[in-house]
Amino acid sequence: MHDYPPLVSGALHLLFRHFSQRQEVLMAFKQVQLLVTSQDVDNYKQIKSDLDQLRSIVEKSELWVYKRQGDDDGGDGPSESDHKKKVFSDKKKTETTSSYNYRVMKEILLRLSKLCVQEGASGKKSKKQQQRLLRNMGAHSVVLELLQIPYEKDVRMQEIMKLAHEFLQNFCAGNQQNQILLHKHINLFLNPGILEAITMQHIFMNNFQLCSEINERVVQHFVHCTETHGRHVQYLKFLQTIVKAENKFIKKCQDTVMAELVNSGEDVLVFYNDRASFQTLVTMMRSERDRMDENSALRYHIHLVELLAVCTEGKNVYTEIKCNSLLPLDDIVRVVTHEDCIPEVKIAYINFLNHCYVDTEVEMKEIYTSNHMWKLFENFLVDICRVCNNTSDRKHADTVLEGYVTETVMSIVTTFFSSPFSDQSTSLQTRQPVFVQLLQGVFRVFHCNWLTPTQKASVEVCIKVLSDVAKSRAIAIPVDLDSQVNNLFVKSNNVVTKSILSWRLSAKNAPRRDSNATTSVSYRNIIERLQDIVSALEDRLHPLVQAELSVLVDVLHRPELLFPENTDARRKCESGGFISKLIKHTKQLLEENEERLCIKVLQTLREMMTKDRGYGEKGEALRQILVNRYYGNIKPGLPVSLSPSLSPCPSPVVSSGAAAARGELTLHEVQCRLDKEGASDLVIDLIMNATSDRIFQESILLAIALLEGGNTVIQKSFFMRLTGENKSEMFFKVFYERMKLAQQEIKATVTVNTSDLGSKKKDEEPPDKDTSAPVYAEVKEQLVEASTVTKKAFTTYRREAEAEEHLAAAECQGPASTPDDQEGEMSVIITIMQPILRLMQLLCENHNRELQNFLRCQNNKNNYNLVCETLQFLDCICGSTTGGLGLLGLYINEKNVGLINQTVESLTEYCQGPCHDNQNCIATHECNGIDIIIALILNDINPLGKKRMDLVLELKNNASKLLLAIMESRHDSENAERILYNMRPKELVKDIVKGKLSDDGEEEHAASPRNVGHNIYILAHQLARHNKELQAMLKTYGEGDDALEFYAKHTAQIEIVRLDRTMEQIVFPVPNICEFLTNESKLRVYYTTERDEQGSKINDFFLRSEDLFNEMNWQKKLRAQPILYWCSRNMSFWSSISFNLAVLMNLLVAFFYPLEGISTLDGHLSALLWIAMLVSLAIVIILPQPHGVRVLIASTILRLIFSVGLEPTLFLLGAFNVGNKMIFLMSFVGNRGTFTRGYKAMIMDVEFLYHLLYLIICSLGVFVHVFFYSLLLFDLVYREETLLNVIKSVTRNGRSILLTAVLALILVYLFSIVGYIFFQDDFLLNIDRIPNKTLGKASTTITTTQMNDTSLVTCSAIATQPSAVVIEDKERSCDSLLMCIVTVLSHGLRSGGGVGDVLRKPSKEEPLFAGRVIYDLLFFFLVIIIVLNLIFGVIIDTFADLRSEKQKKEEVLKTTCFICGLERDKFDNKTVTFEEHIKVEHNMWHYLFFIVLVKVKDSTEYTGPESYVAEMIREHNLDWFPRMRAMSLVCSDADGEQNEIRSLQEKLESTMKLVSNLSGQLTELKEQVRGPSSLVK
Repeated sequence: MHDYPPLVSGALHLLFRHFSQRQEVLMAFKQVQLLVTSQDVDNYKQIKSDLDQLRSIVEKSELWVYKRQGDDDGGDGPSESDHKKKVFSDKKKTETTSSYNYRVMKEILLRLSKLCVQEGASGKKSKKQQQRLLRNMGAHSVVLELLQIPYEKDVRMQEIMKLAHEFLQNFCAGNQQNQILLHKHINLFLNPGILEAITMQHIFMNNFQLCSEINERVVQHFVHCTETHGRHVQYLKFLQTIVKAENKFIKKCQDTVMAELVNSGEDVLVFYNDRASFQTLVTMMRSERDRMDENSALRYHIHLVELLAVCTEGKNVYTEIKCNSLLPLDDIVRVVTHEDCIPEVKIAYINFLNHCYVDTEVEMKEIYTSNHMWKLFENFLVDICRVCNNTSDRKHADTVLEGYVTETVMSIVTTFFSSPFSDQSTSLQTRQPVFVQLLQGVFRVFHCNWLTPTQKASVEVCIKVLSDVAKSRAIAIPVDLDSQVNNLFVKSNNVVTKSILSWRLSAKNAPRRDSNATTSVSYRNIIERLQDIVSALEDRLHPLVQAELSVLVDVLHRPELLFPENTDARRKCESGGFISKLIKHTKQLLEENEERLCIKVLQTLREMMTKDRGYGEKGEALRQILVNRYYGNIKPGLPVSLSPSLSPCPSPVVSSGAAAARGELTLHEVQCRLDKEGASDLVIDLIMNATSDRIFQESILLAIALLEGGNTVIQKSFFMRLTGENKSEMFFKVFYERMKLAQQEIKATVTVNTSDLGSKKKDEEPPDKDTSAPVYAEVKEQLVEASTVTKKAFTTYRREAEAEEHLAAAECQGPASTPDDQEGEMSVIITIMQPILRLMQLLCENHNRELQNFLRCQNNKNNYNLVCETLQFLDCICGSTTGGLGLLGLYINEKNVGLINQTVESLTEYCQGPCHDNQNCIATHECNGIDIIIALILNDINPLGKKRMDLVLELKNNASKLLLAIMESRHDSENAERILYNMRPKELVKDIVKGKLSDDGEEEHAASPRNVGHNIYILAHQLARHNKELQAMLKTYGEGDDALEFYAKHTAQIEIVRLDRTMEQIVFPVPNICEFLTNESKLRVYYTTERDEQGSKINDFFLRSEDLFNEMNWQKKLRAQPILYWCSRNMSFWSSISFNLAVLMNLLVAFFYPLEGISTLDGHLSALLWIAMLVSLAIVIILPQPHGVRVLIASTILRLIFSVGLEPTLFLLGAFNVGNKMIFLMSFVGNRGTFTRGYKAMIMDVEFLYHLLYLIICSLGVFVHVFFYSLLLFDLVYREETLLNVIKSVTRNGRSILLTAVLALILVYLFSIVGYIFFQDDFLLNIDRIPNKTLGKASTTITTTQMNDTSLVTCSAIATQPSAVVIEDKERSCDSLLMCIVTVLSHGLRSGGGVGDVLRKPSKEEPLFAGRVIYDLLFFFLVIIIVLNLIFGVIIDTFADLRSEKQKKEEVLKTTCFICGLERDKFDNKTVTFEEHIKVEHNMWHYLFFIVLVKVKDSTEYTGPESYVAEMIREHNLDWFPRMRAMSLVCSDADGEQNEIRSLQEKLESTMKLVSNLSGQLTELKEQVRGPSSLVK
């Protein structure tokens, strides 16, 4: 938090080192070197004492190094004579300090140099173990300090410097790690000295990585040294070293060296082209024929030509063109064919001719049409004769000439006649004698006894090529020569067979030799065990290192918790001051050249946005200890989550008193917090001002971490900073230049040998025409086996002979990379493009239209179109610049396929949304980008496809998405036609079928063959609208078209409405989860979805989509439980069984209750019943039909009734019904997933409660009483919709019916009051009393009742019955108001005529007769006729309404589209029928599938329409559904209107432009008018 930058930097160094202690321990342990032998220990002691002594002498150099004191001293320091005199005089005197130091240093440097290399017969051989020991002890550092000692002209010091350089040369000889160490101090060697040039040559020798990354400044230095300090061969040797390393040419270095040589002019490029200079060359060759001086002009010229040859090697078109002008073919022939030309010159010139003129990618017609080559061939014959004639005297043999003939001549002859351009040359027919002589001469060379195996192999290859050319061009060869050549190849085959046997024997004897080399093996085992220990330690410490680093990230998240409460430091940290200060200081670190610290800060900031990893048990324990240590001041009650967890759920807490888990903030929140503190500004500034590739890369990675997940806040922040502060031009210029540089690097380094392509193809073809094919096939198998045996035997030999080298190799920190691994490795310039393209993709994520356009045009003075540049980069990396698309697979390999994928993904993100301008930009660009993308889909990308088909599928998948993005949401056909221009429909359909056929049924992933084929099918579906041939091919389903049928079934199509009310068609793959939607759910939703006020079903359908999606998820889980799934699948079957059992049990109860014993059947009937049961069982087994099953069940139940009794049978049936209902409940829960939704949802589910009640009633019937079974018959109402409608007719208008019933009660109450007051005596009701059982005997009873002073005698007839006596009588029923109400309510409503039917019949003589009549009539009319019929009418009308609604609903389902609501008649006489419309265009389930697709798909993978619909779904906005609209109707009806609107819009835009131009001109006129008027004033 301090303001002094050096102090802040020091604090950061300390902070990072404090949290990387275990990492430092691990790195130190990796550097441990074991001293295995006593010799190693002695070497170590000697080196230590030597380095200590040397270091002491170097530090005190000012005291003893000779320096010139003034002009009086002679000016030149001690001369050689003085030195000799001094040495002679010192013999008599004691040795001075200076002389002693010179002598000691010389001895030390010699000793150290001898330790590095070992002199042998074959030359120097590096001793890697000793080199490593010297490196670990820092010997190179001391010697580098020695080289920096200033000295004047001192002979002894010059000798010391020479020895120092020799040590450094030996120190890095063949040791890439030591070369890298010295490369860091390269500036010390950029001097014009010869020793420095030789040392530089050793630093870069055979180090492909260093040569690839060489700076142009280094090349310029050595070319400049050649210009200014003399033409020294060592300068050219260095340039040769960096052009080719590890047998691989480096195009970048070739181009750089060539450019610098050409720019240097004649001071460096010395050629003897004219007559005078040519004579000079001849003179030099004559004078130095026998012995050549290393520093002579001739030697310089030879090395210069060799340098040009190396620069043109590998078919570098750029350098070939330059060299053609520097050294023409005429001059080459003139020099080589001269009689005084020496072999060294010939080797250089012929090698140059081979690489610059013959082995080229572009035909050099001069070679094949002129006579120059044949002149050279004639000269070759002369040299061949010379080497063949001098075979006897080997002491005086010219080995240089022999090497020239056997290697250089054979190489150019082989290359010339193997070239595909030579086949077209006609000069061979006229030069047949020379050709035959050439073949004879080469054959003579083959029989020379001095040939080495390598030379013999090259000669044999040349003979093979010449004989093949002779056969193919029908050249007459002498018979004896032809037979000798054929015998030669037969013998070579025999030699191969003998070699196989010898190598097999050597392999068998190898273990015996192993047993002898016990010492070297034991040493090697020690080193290997050490490496095992280091690996184990690394595995153990890795989680601890990560845990330690994670605590640092925690500290950065919550630094305020390190300080006590209510302190200034804590308040500053809480306000974000710490992170803000850290970010601001990072910019200063870049200015202060604190590169390593800057990189660490950037990496730590990036770690703040990464997911919290698991650190293992020990890692978590260490993390807990560290967190407790730093956050020990936290109170136990506080929350423990201090830093955010970027995982979906919070991580577990490790301690209650300290913070360890990250669980408070999401990734989005952390990104926004860092952006608020200035992280976006930091990234932009570092990208624009990065001083090194490493900082640039870390800045890009930090920007990617900030934008990860498509954070729109960060995108807006980037856009505002780039536009507001005018940084966009410089920002995008960096990316533009990086892209251009990467393209140049690709062109310079990536190459494919097209001439070898034909031979490869020939090798792959079956040798049908070759009669000796079986022999060669057998030989090939033997060769493969022999190569394996050779490798083993050679390894064994190397172990014995060079144990020390193996010890050093075992100590290397990693396995040495094989040439195959290194082949195809891309330089940093190219690999940096992957994060750059990822950053640009994330800038456009979520279809950010502003940034998509911003990448194309920044509205600055200089605009950088990164969209086009990305497309050109794809074109370049796929090799389209060098030839046709047929070679595409040769440019794509495992190393660059990830970069190509990222390029395609970035281009896709540029277009989606849609961004029409970017789509047009990509589709109409002049490069081959679109053709490359098409080729990626259609072509077999081999050989990558044979090894890694998953990578090829991913590439094809991304390419198909890109083409879909280019056509996304377009109403025109321009881009589709551009794609179809080079698209071959047959191959496209073939690719679709191939994707389905190659599907192996494994776990689905994004780039599985099936999904890739599906994406290509969707692409074809979209293109088919613009191509009738493709459309017809997709619709043809026949034999072999199962793939197309499968994809058509799993592809859906919908139409949506955009915000501007335009309609768009979307074709998409149906998500796999949609297969789990059951037909029952489909039918339920289809028939029960209700219409809203506007007559649309969309609202209700959309609300149900969430439940349907949950049901799909549940059904998917259900498939993992086979038993539950089987039960759920047969739910309707279990329901039918329950209902049938309920009906059967109630029939038995109804007919046989009380359940008394049933008499046994007659024997014949019993036998008949057994026969019926057995016959029905046999029928069911043979022909399982439902009727047979019912007969079997019925006969079985009857047999049980008569065998065990009715009551046990009912019990068994009831128990079976309970079990069946439990299975049904299980299947119901399985289908609906009721328990997964919680208990509340389960209680609220009416259907579940209904079936639970059903189960309870079944149980009551089994265990309580059989009469409970009668309640089960109400299940019929649940099962039948008609009965449900009957119930609904009462319940639907229940309130009306209830209110009418209340009105009836009110009327009954009123009539009861009137009756109680006026007609109390009329309420006499006939009653039937239950007689007393004691009156069972016959008797006569007379009852006399007197009413209203009238005696009525009623005679009651007594009927005598055996069981009961019934007595007729009447009873008063209105003695109280309550009894009166009950009587009127009960008898009045139930009687047809009202209450009057049950009252006493009055006489007309009675005074209340009229009132009684009115009372009866009013009750009849008001209650019986009006009120009751009102209730009945409401019920009947409701039932009628329900029936009409049902009919209307059925009519709507049949004649109206579920989605848009258009009726059938709208599609009459249209191109699309109503059935096609509801099945294809507006299929309701397709809309559901699209909603599901949006839910299950990653939001960062959305297309433009998908992101639009996802946003609408999130807002519960249904405007994207087409209502009363269809594209098929719009296209046919409104094309004219839309064309008119478009034309009007175009006219309006042109008018607006005209108006703006006129207004601009008007303002200019006003300014011009004001100018003169002001002057007049």
